[in-house]
Amino acid sequence: MPKEPFTNSLSAIFSSKNEWENLIEDKNFVSVFLSEVLEDYIIRQRWYAGKSSKLKYIELSEYFRIQQGNEVYFGLILEVNFEEAFYHHYFLPIAFVSDIHDHKEGRILPLKLKNQNGFIIDAMHLEAFRKVVYNRIIAALPVDKTPVQYHKTEGFDFPAYESSRFMGVEQSNTSIIYNDTFILKFFRRIYADKNPDYEMSRFLSAKKDFKNTPPYMGSMNIIDSDNVHITIGLMQKLVRNNGDAWEYFLKELHVIFKDIAVKNIQFSELPTINLFERRKISELPPEIIDWMGLNLIEKVNLIAQRTAEMHIALGSEFEDTAFTPERFNGDYSVWLKNRLTYQFQNRLNLMENNLHKLEGYSLQLAKEFLDQKNKIRKRLVNFDWTKLKGERIRIHGDYHLGQILVQDDDFCILDFEGEPESTIRDRKVKQPPLKDVAGLFRSFNYAIYSTIFSNEKDALKSKEELFEYGELLYKYMVAIFLETYREVTQKANLHIGYTNERIFLLKYCLLEKAIYELGYELNSRPKWTIIPLKGIVNIMNS
Repeated sequence: MPKEPFTNSLSAIFSSKNEWENLIEDKNFVSVFLSEVLEDYIIRQRWYAGKSSKLKYIELSEYFRIQQGNEVYFGLILEVNFEEAFYHHYFLPIAFVSDIHDHKEGRILPLKLKNQNGFIIDAMHLEAFRKVVYNRIIAALPVDKTPVQYHKTEGFDFPAYESSRFMGVEQSNTSIIYNDTFILKFFRRIYADKNPDYEMSRFLSAKKDFKNTPPYMGSMNIIDSDNVHITIGLMQKLVRNNGDAWEYFLKELHVIFKDIAVKNIQFSELPTINLFERRKISELPPEIIDWMGLNLIEKVNLIAQRTAEMHIALGSEFEDTAFTPERFNGDYSVWLKNRLTYQFQNRLNLMENNLHKLEGYSLQLAKEFLDQKNKIRKRLVNFDWTKLKGERIRIHGDYHLGQILVQDDDFCILDFEGEPESTIRDRKVKQPPLKDVAGLFRSFNYAIYSTIFSNEKDALKSKEELFEYGELLYKYMVAIFLETYREVTQKANLHIGYTNERIFLLKYCLLEKAIYELGYELNSRPKWTIIPLKGIVNIMNS
């Protein structure tokens, strides 16, 4: 809550302009509001992505009205500048409420306005605001004197507004559920361009009729002062589900590792397999089927099929240049090498500064990583695009088990925003579809190691022995996935490259993903650093 001096100074400013509609035009108010109020408010929000940096100052980049009749709200585009010489843009809708006994959530500033005591609040917490946005989207009519644009899917008769509520715990965005039927994702951190999640969702479901993603229903956008399209909100149909694939796989893997003791499964008796070999389910050794169980095997097979179908849809466009497949070329190669060498150097610096957080096997792998830095760097720059015959397409970009919902006997793929660390332009670069596959493989690996960490106290095997079981299990999951994925994409003529090219791209993308993961683990979960480190070592030694 702002300190008392803030309230006093702002009350003095309001004496000349005391109407809510004119408030945002008062330069004195805006100056004090940004520096003395919002700086404190912003840094405490879950969706604020600058917690590891030092905030310097906030500027009001744009503002616009969101209104219906006499209901007036303001959408603020805030430019948050940091001491480290970069900035973020955030969307914050605000409202004035005079009922001081309600709306305790989202309060920003106590205020006396129109002889009424009240608060400026984050309008997301006001049902009246959420209702206005819903009604504007389902009408999809142009609004005078505002840069806001609303869009809805054609041919669908939206029901009247009944209810709205927040969806679970707020993370990087704020999601609102309407009528228990639709979900509107408000993008908090925004970019001066169409959000990839909006582009991809609309393209896949509305244009390509891809069934395994939430159907696109509508959107809220603004055209800023530079005539740039900015996505504020994305509305989709609410998909009924049984949770995400990450939790599902953890439960399945828990049983698999528990069965090592229950079934007395000896590692030496399990048939081995090389990484990136392909296997049909009918070709799997009976010992592996008995250990893994047909349920998990079939789920890996189905995810492979749905992933392939997603990529086929993304690679089948020849009119919209934003989605037209492209070949590898020198420009892409330069972009990729520059991006990855910069990221790799960042991870090297992080590792050198955080070695004291590691111990045992993790420390051993970290030292091996540092010893191999020149070899890894060489592997990253050894990207010869002239030898690649496959195609680049728009991809998911941040593909893992947490982005896949379980629906009884099927899966639904969501959240196409892309890699959080990447710029909006980088997220839209066409890449090999196998980069998504590599992201999912890393997620398989994480699920396996997470299961080992969760059960190592009760296991009859040592952690090192469990790692051996885990690596073998991972190889078979990869083998099952690759066979189905290759077969489905090949039938649809999606050009993902010949066998050696596919293996090269998978190794390259797996190395890239594991290096990317190092940053998060070193900063947040040092114990888990072993997972990307082991992934890097395995790729370098393969």
